[in-house]
Amino acid sequence: MSDNLEKFEIKKRRGLVVWVYSLRQLKNLRRFGLIHYVSRKMKYVFLYVNEDEVEQTIKKLEHLHFVRQVEVSYRPDIEMNFAEKIGTKAAFQVQEDDDEEETKPIRFADNV
Repeated sequence: MSDNLEKFEIKKRRGLVVWVYSLRQLKNLRRFGLIHYVSRKMKYVFLYVNEDEVEQTIKKLEHLHFVRQVEVSYRPDIEMNFAEKIGTKAAFQVQEDDDEEETKPIRFADNV
């Protein structure tokens, strides 16, 4: 029985923000990927697409008449490991510029 089961493989995905003129064609966007969020006020759809199909999907989406613009999410490209930066002295260092900050006596309006 275990021979018939297929292995589940995790595929890398990329988020796309699709700006549209109208949300009437929302059902048409389902065939391009998984719809994660729809903003009815700002008229955009956030959908996930497989990483290897991103370029093809963007080209197809841009040719649709109801699509205004397509943007790619850069979240997978950002380094999310902050362990080296938190808790070190470098994270809490403040640069002091003695040249800019000179101690001047405070004058109140009564003494002017």
